[in-house]
Amino acid sequence: MSMRKQMIRVATLLAAIGLISAAGAVAKPEVFEVGNLFLRDNGGIAPTTLPKHGQAPVSAHFVDQIGTDDGSHPPAFESLIADFDKGIHVNAKGLPVCAKSQLVARTTAAAEKACPGALVGSGHAAVEVAFSEQTPFTATGSVLLFNGGVHGATTVLYIHSYISVPAPTAVVATAMVTRIHDGHYGLHVVAQIPPIAGGAGSVTKFKLTIDRKFPYKGKQQSYLTAGCATGSYYAEGKVRFSDATLLHVTHIFPCTPKG
Repeated sequence: MSMRKQMIRVATLLAAIGLISAAGAVAKPEVFEVGNLFLRDNGGIAPTTLPKHGQAPVSAHFVDQIGTDDGSHPPAFESLIADFDKGIHVNAKGLPVCAKSQLVARTTAAAEKACPGALVGSGHAAVEVAFSEQTPFTATGSVLLFNGGVHGATTVLYIHSYISVPAPTAVVATAMVTRIHDGHYGLHVVAQIPPIAGGAGSVTKFKLTIDRKFPYKGKQQSYLTAGCATGSYYAEGKVRFSDATLLHVTHIFPCTPKG
């Protein structure tokens, strides 16, 4: 597996974890821990006052950190399975679609220029690389999310990452967000990543914003919408790491219903 594909899979996972944050209103930071490992989340959606019946446009903001209590190099992500509140909707109908071929082997600026109408989110990610007998170093880069189209109950996301690990690299991966009907939950995301830098690389930070509005049939639309029927949002996920650690993430966030 090339370093390029490894980094874009990282971006895919970051996007999926970010959706966990999007399932709740903006709130105080939450820290999830297992053993020496922690995930600190300070994300959410805005505004927090939303219709009790129906949907309204929202923006999602994600600021997350992964690390260890003793400062040692954290294990790498392997997979994420997550379910998100049924009050959160992804709406890509009428949004311009970007083809995967338009994003391959492009810098961040070139990718955005190729598919400006399909861009739905942007941000940055950091990866700590710890090769044997070398001092760990951090590589950072940009992350862009593009609409890849709607296929039945599934919305396709193409995630473009341009990062230096250790040389500048750009590739494209695919993420799937599927509409479900399961109690509190209405969105399901599954993401998997292979070892980064031969297993030496681990995601440590990411910051992402999704805030796309677009016209469709004479009306203004939003890529993300939400309602607040009960005064709370629910989200849960399981993150598996390379050392077999399984981190459970569960959010119940407050929101204010109106109408």
